[in-house]
Amino acid sequence: MTQAEGGGPPPRRGRTPLGALLYWTLVLGVWGLIFVVGFLAVFATDLPDTSKLYDVKRQPSITYLDRSGAVVAVRGSQFAPPADINALPPYVPAAFVAIEDRQFYHHLGFNPWGMARSEIYNLSHRGGPLRGGSTITQQLARNLFLNQRQNYRRKAQELILAVWLELHFSKSQILALYLNRVSFGGGAYGIEAAAQRYFNKPASDLTLGEAALLAATMKGPTRYNPAANSDRAAKRATLVLQEMQRMGAITAAQRDAAFSHPVHVSARLANQRAQYFVDWLDAQVRSQVGEPTEDLVVETTLDLPIQAAAEQAIRSGVAGHAGEGVQQGALVAMDGEGRLRAYVGGADYAESQFDRATAARRQAGSAFKPFVYLTAMENGHTPDEPVVDEPITIGNWTPRNYTGRYLGAIDLRTALAQSINTVAARLANQVGTDKVAEAAHRLGITSPIQTDPSMALGAVEVSPMEMAQAYDAFGNGGFKAHGYGIERIRTATGKVLYDHAAALPAKVAVINEPALGEMDQMLRGVIAFGTGARAKIGGYDLAGKTGTTSDYKDAWFIGFTGGFVTAVWVGKDDNTPMRKVTGGGAPAEIWRDFMVAALPRLAAQPIPGGPAPPAATSDSTDATPSDEAPPPLDSESPQPDPRAPRGRGDSTPF
Repeated sequence: MTQAEGGGPPPRRGRTPLGALLYWTLVLGVWGLIFVVGFLAVFATDLPDTSKLYDVKRQPSITYLDRSGAVVAVRGSQFAPPADINALPPYVPAAFVAIEDRQFYHHLGFNPWGMARSEIYNLSHRGGPLRGGSTITQQLARNLFLNQRQNYRRKAQELILAVWLELHFSKSQILALYLNRVSFGGGAYGIEAAAQRYFNKPASDLTLGEAALLAATMKGPTRYNPAANSDRAAKRATLVLQEMQRMGAITAAQRDAAFSHPVHVSARLANQRAQYFVDWLDAQVRSQVGEPTEDLVVETTLDLPIQAAAEQAIRSGVAGHAGEGVQQGALVAMDGEGRLRAYVGGADYAESQFDRATAARRQAGSAFKPFVYLTAMENGHTPDEPVVDEPITIGNWTPRNYTGRYLGAIDLRTALAQSINTVAARLANQVGTDKVAEAAHRLGITSPIQTDPSMALGAVEVSPMEMAQAYDAFGNGGFKAHGYGIERIRTATGKVLYDHAAALPAKVAVINEPALGEMDQMLRGVIAFGTGARAKIGGYDLAGKTGTTSDYKDAWFIGFTGGFVTAVWVGKDDNTPMRKVTGGGAPAEIWRDFMVAALPRLAAQPIPGGPAPPAATSDSTDATPSDEAPPPLDSESPQPDPRAPRGRGDSTPF
């Protein structure tokens, strides 16, 4: 009897290969649809409004001018009319495609293989920043609609918006939007603004090398900024050209030709002058006019040629004394009215943006002694007054001279010129350290001053800005000077929002005669026959003071002529000792190099306060500068009171 005759069910026949394929395709399709619906339900509920695609929001730019009207810097966002992609040389868009998204013309907004590679990297590098793997379309979506947060929700929304862009725009339109909206660093948004800012030309005139350099910035507009980080950007641009040749956008001959023609960034940007100065002014601009709502122009006191000389002097001086442990330097130069003509906050802004001109506080060392001597002059002492350089103990503190030797009978003029510690300590103790602190504050020191005996030798933390404005009174006729950098703030259309002249206070005398003339004579002697001999410049009336702190952690030279003062500091950011670097060494040399360039431009005048002292004679004790290495006479190093708290001077972690 057959199975059919027995009434049982017929046997089930297996699916054909075609039937199985259709079945599983349907199953996977249903599950894929469920996934897509769920994906959209989770990530597309709070997508941004795409109707604002062409809205451009930016912060107004701030253009900083020097005292002659030359552009110092432009901060804030800079936009230009969008470039016509069809008017650009073909290699311009090709450069961006080659380095950012070689499959741009072949995907639908995202590259699954690129995303998979980035996901594998992210899973194997947990705890670090996520790697993107984004296409040009995804980058555009992020720039137009989203933020820069690195998380999976933002990446998912980026993918959804990328697909939306691909469905609504052609590849050419997407690439045009991308080139006209992305950041190129330095506040430039869009290829046209970038071409104007970095090369002073329209985007349609970009060379192959220039296009590669701009494409290189996409990896990190700040890190690969062609003005601030030219070497890093150039290496990345080389990779761009190689990728362009690999994908056939250019020939090997074109690539080699681009290599043989170095790209030159705009001279103004390449110099990157006065970036510490502009940083310092930025907060002041906002405090004066609030958050800008339109483009602003800030007219500053800076003199760019003098600024260039200052930066070169610091850079060369730090490099030249690197073997002695000098790692950083700062310089502040101002005229007799307090106008800042040069301002350098460090040896290399690209390496460290920490501003040592105003933000750091370092011990002044013997550069503080003029405030001791000024107080003494104001209380009846005179430069010719005889004193004795001999051991002294004040309380439980015994200051020492550098070599342990003592000169015996000398006068106050020689004591200051040779920076004798024992005499300064005794003098401060006689007139009162509280009066010395008052004099320093009166002249322009704004930091707190401890009044233990060690303050006489500079156990006081100050900034180069404070020292410059305090010494300014010695060279401008005795008037208080407050360092400032902004003359006027106006809108780009000419409306004046702030004018320093309108708020200028009346002159206040802070040093009177005869103390002013006596101090100027003694400070001239520091350069003429004392510790500051290396700062001497023939044909000019100069005065100043060296300073070296305990264990050689800080070295200073602050010097002036009539109506112009410059303060120089060198040291290390970690506040560790240099190798016997004194104020009469590296700082005095930096000061001299700068002033040699600056003085002819300034038409410098003699110092008010009497004639210059005669040159040192054979009976002027030992005229060898004791602040040079090896110093034969005195100590420039303060010996702090063991009871006094010891600060690090500069607490920055750089």
